[in-house]
Amino acid sequence: MSDSPSKVPSPLPGPKGDPSGAPVGRRVLLGMLGLGALGVAAGGPIQDVVAKGVDTVAKNDPTGLSDLLPGNRFRYYTVTSNTPEMDETTYRLRVEGMVDREKTYRLSDLAALPQTRLVQDVQCVTGWRVPKTPFAGVRLSALLDAAGVSPEAKAIRFRCFDGAYTESLTLEQARRPDVLVATSMEDKPVTHAHGGPVRLYVAPMYFYKSAKWLSGITVTDEVVPGYWEERGYDVDAWVGRSNGRTDAPTV
Repeated sequence: MSDSPSKVPSPLPGPKGDPSGAPVGRRVLLGMLGLGALGVAAGGPIQDVVAKGVDTVAKNDPTGLSDLLPGNRFRYYTVTSNTPEMDETTYRLRVEGMVDREKTYRLSDLAALPQTRLVQDVQCVTGWRVPKTPFAGVRLSALLDAAGVSPEAKAIRFRCFDGAYTESLTLEQARRPDVLVATSMEDKPVTHAHGGPVRLYVAPMYFYKSAKWLSGITVTDEVVPGYWEERGYDVDAWVGRSNGRTDAPTV
C-alpha cells in the first residue's frame, strides 16, 4: 500500500455481481461524470433534474459505475455484490479487543444510550458534497468508555457486515465528539442503502472513513489501514488536508 496522496484506489469495482469488471464506454463515463458534477454544483431543484439524468444513464450503463455518482443528494456504490439486511432481531455490534469488558449491542441497546445529533457537510474525496446533513447516534467515545480501553491501546479497527469493508482511526481520533456510531441520517433511521441500520460517521474526514454496515469495533495497538487505504487513499482523511486535496474544510 502507498500513502501517496496523488494516488486513487485502483482498480475500481466492476459491475455488481461481476468481480472481474467490465469495460466502460467513454461516452457513458463522461456523461455520468458530467451529470454528477453538475448536480453537486447546482443543488436544490436543478439537482433534482440532474438526478433524473443520472438515473437515465444508470439504466443504460451495464458496468455499475453509475453508482459512484451523486444523484438526488446521495448515490453510493458498494465493494461487494450483495450485503444482507439487518434488523433488531439480527443486528449486533461487537466491541472487543484491548478492552476490560467486551460488549455486544442490539439496536434497542444503542437507542437507549444518550444520543448526539450533528449537522455537517458530507464531503467525498472524489469531489462531491452534500451540505448540512444531519446524523445522530451514540458517540463512539461512549462505547469505548463503557468497554474500558486498555492503557496500551492506540487505535480502532472497524468491521462491516458486507464481509469486505474495513476502516480505522487512531484512539485520539475515535474519541472526538464528532465521531458517531450513527443510527439516524437526515433525521430518519439509516436505510440499508446508506449503510444501516448502523454506520460509522466521522464528521471531519472524507466520507470513505464513515464505514457503512458497521458490525465490529476492535481496539488495537496499531492502526490497520482500511479497504480504500490499501488501494491508495490516505489513512488520515481530514477534509481539505489529505489525498492531495486543497479544498477548504467544510466541517
